[in-house]
Parts: sequence; structure tokens; C-alpha cells
Amino acid sequence: MKIIDTSTMIEDDFDKFTLHQIYNGLDACVTYEVLDALLPQLDNYTAGTYEFSRALQGPALEMRLRGVRIDNRRRQEVIEEYYESLSALEAQLEYIVSEGCGLWNFNWRSNSDLKELFYVRLGIPPIRKQGRITVDRSALEKMEAYTVAKPIVRHLEAMRDIGKKIQVLKTAIDSDCRIRTSYNIGGTSTGRFSSSFSEFGTGTNLQNIEESLRSVFISDPGMKMAYLDAQQGESRVVGAIEWNLFRDGRYLDACEGGDLHTAVAKLCWPELDWPGDLAGDREVAERIYYRHYDRRFMCKKIGHGSNYGGKPRTLAAQAKVDIDVISDFQPKYFLAFPAHLRWHADVQQRLNRTGHLVSLTGRKRWFLGRRSDDSTLREAIAYDPQGSLADILNGGMLNVWRSTVGCQLLMQIHDAILIQYPEEQEDKIIPKVLKQLEQPLALKHDRELVIPYDAKVGWNWGKYDSSENVDGLKTWKGGDTRQRTKEMHLLDRPVRRAYRRG
Repeated sequence: MKIIDTSTMIEDDFDKFTLHQIYNGLDACVTYEVLDALLPQLDNYTAGTYEFSRALQGPALEMRLRGVRIDNRRRQEVIEEYYESLSALEAQLEYIVSEGCGLWNFNWRSNSDLKELFYVRLGIPPIRKQGRITVDRSALEKMEAYTVAKPIVRHLEAMRDIGKKIQVLKTAIDSDCRIRTSYNIGGTSTGRFSSSFSEFGTGTNLQNIEESLRSVFISDPGMKMAYLDAQQGESRVVGAIEWNLFRDGRYLDACEGGDLHTAVAKLCWPELDWPGDLAGDREVAERIYYRHYDRRFMCKKIGHGSNYGGKPRTLAAQAKVDIDVISDFQPKYFLAFPAHLRWHADVQQRLNRTGHLVSLTGRKRWFLGRRSDDSTLREAIAYDPQGSLADILNGGMLNVWRSTVGCQLLMQIHDAILIQYPEEQEDKIIPKVLKQLEQPLALKHDRELVIPYDAKVGWNWGKYDSSENVDGLKTWKGGDTRQRTKEMHLLDRPVRRAYRRG
């Protein structure tokens, strides 16, 4: 290989051999140099993961190129609605702070003004983070315990949430009215995709778009969307792990026998008016509890957190419930599913002995942190369920992409995928896609893990509402008789207000 000494180049030489070319050459050379160090690390596990990751480049690239169509007029109207709500809340907060606290010219975006308001004018004991006084979200949530601060905190939380929504909605889209993201197949240590803005600097991370913003994502003309979501995927993998290790099927049986997260909610809040049937219990569990989250969603956090070694104080902060609720819940939970604690102990033993784990789907990972640290153990416990579900979902997505069923991949959203297809072929395509997503995994003792998927269909990614989003996603049961609203819906569809004026 010829080495070029760029230090002796004159200006004309750089016209022929630019810095970009030099960097490109260095990238190639360095990659080649590390090959000898990488090859010995390939074994039956890592080689399989590498080949699987290479296969996923096809669907990932196609989704990146296609993007998702945006209802641009609706997006602008929603932004205006949010700005209007934000202005109303700002006016209310200004009145409270000026008339009630004597703090004029208050700027709610200024940390110094917020510290002055809470810690000086209201006299709340300073809350610190890493030794510094803070007014971040965590601090504001603690201040809600003070009656004098509660209305101010509620306003600030609502205003910050609206600001984040506006920021997402104002994300730059491409000239063809499509939003794109760049998927990183190897972006995480578990095998889950990560995403960020596209190669052209537009778009954003589309894997964390909250429900209230999804209706601006629409299908192409003549096409209909389907959102296919793994049912209790991580929990089923936990149950499968425990079956393989201990032949204990109680948790997997609970997952396969009904709605696990609703059952957890009944353990946490036994005083609620549970009707006793599956549909009625779920309706109670899905009542709004904190911000835009319901109890069932919170119990996904509590259940997952307990599965992964979470302590009451940490889980209480994450799920926004009293620590006493968690302290009362966990003994009942582990009594019902004792294999959880046995699995935690097994992970710790393997981690201490070898420093690496192999997941249910054959993904091998080394843990480089201190093996005695709780954080390393919690990371190791969560690794297999998260990594195995990612592999199962991505394997199913790869099947869908390779098939000739006639649908197009739009997005991969951690434990779900979004597709579009010719709307007149819905009852033919959806059953085939559901079948292709199934990735049966053989377990020990003649048992098999099959993760089922929910299918919701519509012409936009938002939730169906009979009065405000008739084109939204609705559970597919076959024979959806809805018709897409006329194309003028892009211009004239009414917009739901996020917050009503006080």
C-alpha cells in the first residue's frame, strides 16, 4: 500500500486529493487493521448475530428511504392549537405568580426565576441533584406535595409537555411531505433498533412519538395502515426463561392465559371497582392515572421493574405511586411468581462466573461494568428479555419484508411495526402478516414460545375516535367497513384541543 505524505502537498494537490478522500481512505485502512482482532471473537453465537444484523439492513434501508407521509395541514393546525393553549396557561401562571407571590416579569423558562419563586418566595426547602439546587421535572414532582406550590407545578408541567409536543411537531420534514428517520441496527447492546434524524438532517427519532401526536402520520393514497404490536412480549420471554431454567411455568401461563398487566393492576389497587370480567377489568385499569398514562401502563412499569430487580423507592418514582404501594405489592407479586427471584440469583451467578450472558435467542453479550454493582446486575437481568424480544420481532419483520404479500414497511417501533397495504386487500393481507410475524421458539421440556400480535388498522397512526379521528387505528377483527374520509380531510379535518382554556 502506497503511503502519501500529505504534509508536503501544495495547494494544487489538494484539488485532486481532498481531505474527504484522505478521511475515507483512513476509515478503510483502520477497519482493515482491526479485522484480525475481530475475527477471533466470532463464535457460533456472535457469528449468528452478525449474519442476522446484516440481513436486517434490507428492511431498515427501505424504511429509511420510504419514510411516512405527513398530513402537513393538520400538523400546522395542531401546532397552532398547542400555541394557543400554551398562551392561555402562560397568562394564568403569570396572574398566579404576580398577584399571589409578588413576582413580576416572571419567566417560567428561566431556572433562576423558578428558583426564586419556589425556594425564596414560597420558602420550599431547596431540592438538590448532585449537590446543586435544581428545578427539573423530578424536583417539580416533589414540590407537588406542598399545597402552595401545587397549582404552579401543574401549570409548569402542562406547559413543558406542550413545548415538547410543539418541538416534535415542528421537526423538519422532506419536500415530498414525508418524515424519515435513520435506523441504527447495532445502536444498542440488546439488539433493539435505535433511531434519530435522517441522513439529510430532517426527521427525528420516530420510535418515541407519543399517542397524542400520531394522527398526523398518514398512509399514502389508496393505502391503509396496520400497527402490529407484540402482546406482552418481554413478559412472555421472562416466562420462557424461567420455564427453561426451572421448569416453572406460572408466569408464562399467566401471560398466555389473559391480560397480565391488568392482573398486576388489580394487585396494586384492590380497592377499585373491578367488575371481575376481562374486558371490564381492563377498562378500569385503563382509566387515566398520571399525566397521559393509565394504571395498566403504570403496572407494565411496575411489573417490568420488579422483574428486572427494581427497588420500591425507584419504582415508586418511575410509576408515580406511593412507595407503600410498591412495598405492599412486591411481596404479593413474588409470592405469586417465585421463579422471578430464582432467575435473578441465577443471572448473578452466571455474571460473576463468566462475565457474559447468552440470551434465549442466542445473542451473546459481555458485561464490562463491576460485576458486584447492582446497576450491572439489573442491566444483566433486563438483557435477555429485551434482547430476545428484539430478535423475535426483527425476525418476524424480516419475514414480512421478504414476503410477496403486498405490504410495505413504514416503521419499526421497538416491540411493534407499522405497515401500509392496498386497502381493498386488507382481509387477505393482515392474516398473512400476522402469521409471518410469528417466530416460534423451541423451549425445553417440549414447550414452545409464540408471541402473538395485536393488529390495529386505519388511515392514520392515531387512535380511532368516532367523533374526532374516524380514520384512526381500530382493532382489526376482519371486515372493517369504514371508508377513508375524502382527500379534503387533509385540509378541513377538525383538530382536538390538547388543553381546554381554564
